[in-house]
Amino acid sequence: MWSNSVISQKINYVPQNPVEAGLVFRAEDYRYSSAIDYSDEKGLLDHIVVFRML
Repeated sequence: MWSNSVISQKINYVPQNPVEAGLVFRAEDYRYSSAIDYSDEKGLLDHIVVFRML
């Protein structure tokens, strides 16, 4: 990965798959996605370390 934009693209690709497939409207709504942890909502796991892009 050679730039911040490429890293961001890769990080966002996987959580957007359920949205692109029409399974949910928001990535955070997909039960098995970690996207909910990035949006300050409660996910399935009790403790998770989330890296934020600044």
